[in-house]
Amino acid sequence: MILTQTKALFVDAYRQLNAKKLFWLTLGLNLLVVVLFAALGINDKGVTILHWQFDTAPFDTGNVSRELFYKLQFTEWGIPIWLSWATIILALISTAGIIPDLVSGGTIEPVLSKPIGRTRLFLTKFFTGLLFVTLQVTIFSIGCMLVIGIRAGAWEPKLLLAIPIVLAVFSYLFAFCAFVGLITRSTIAALLLTILFWFAIWIVNVGDAMMIAQREGSILKVEDRQIDVERQREFAQKRLEQLEEEGKPIPSSEGLDTSDGFEPDLEAVNPTLRMSKNRLKESEAAAETWTAWASRVVLLKTLLPKTQETVGLLERNLITQKEIATLMGMNDRQAEMMVNDETPAFADPRAAERATKVLQSRSIPWILGTSFIYEALLLLISCIIFVRRDF
Repeated sequence: MILTQTKALFVDAYRQLNAKKLFWLTLGLNLLVVVLFAALGINDKGVTILHWQFDTAPFDTGNVSRELFYKLQFTEWGIPIWLSWATIILALISTAGIIPDLVSGGTIEPVLSKPIGRTRLFLTKFFTGLLFVTLQVTIFSIGCMLVIGIRAGAWEPKLLLAIPIVLAVFSYLFAFCAFVGLITRSTIAALLLTILFWFAIWIVNVGDAMMIAQREGSILKVEDRQIDVERQREFAQKRLEQLEEEGKPIPSSEGLDTSDGFEPDLEAVNPTLRMSKNRLKESEAAAETWTAWASRVVLLKTLLPKTQETVGLLERNLITQKEIATLMGMNDRQAEMMVNDETPAFADPRAAERATKVLQSRSIPWILGTSFIYEALLLLISCIIFVRRDF
């Protein structure tokens, strides 16, 4: 009985989605993007689009295999642009009205008159919304997998990981959308507030990346200046030994800075040593500050759904470390950035590399676990409101 009722609810909700033109429009857009994906190619001269040839050396088959080329396209625009933004926005537009339409006057009364539990009713409507994005992402992922298999001769079943990953990201946002729709009974309010919430998450993610880059850059400054202090100390020691061997007087340390760590003889023969120490202290203070701020942002992120990190799990599994090393080597050959003592901490390419490793080292239990806890709590609150509210 329960399974039959739940199935009927799913079928009814699916028919409502299927009746909307946007459902078929989104389906057509996914197929169109797959066709555009298939139109791309690479040969020994560079990139091709249909019959047009573009000389993009060294980005050619001599350095990049066809398999890696298509996986790069999938990770460069397929994941961050189409799956992470376009697909989810279209899905939110299509499903934002599910809960508001359910609780609107004239709709909820006939449903509640049937022997169906309110919690099961709400959750069934929620999972129906997830069904929409599942169908869309499945079509796109299977289409891209077929393109890579046919055009590059490499079958990548890992592309199908996009289905549960994008579904998870959408579920984080749709839980918030359903909650707002239940409170306001307005599709427009639910959609707009969800997009604003998503934008706020994006702002926090940008802040997190910036804080990590600043922290890692500051730590690198500390490491570089520690090396500089040691070099200046070694130079001063050699100079001091030279003066002693030659029997020459050692310069007076009178008037020099005698703060902590003062080395009178060494700093007298090499005043630059004190300057290096001062710069080191400044760098250590900056590193402590940025480390504190980075920790605060991570704490804030722990309370929020991890949309960007969840999508990043697909990139982790799709491109190997060996392929990443190949690309990094190409970038190094194409452009070298000079780093000096005046280079801002965040602009140091070594800091960017470290920051990327930090972000990729975040554990799956933290990314998915905390996100699903947020979602479960929000759904629990929504169910309690739905059960207790008088309609």
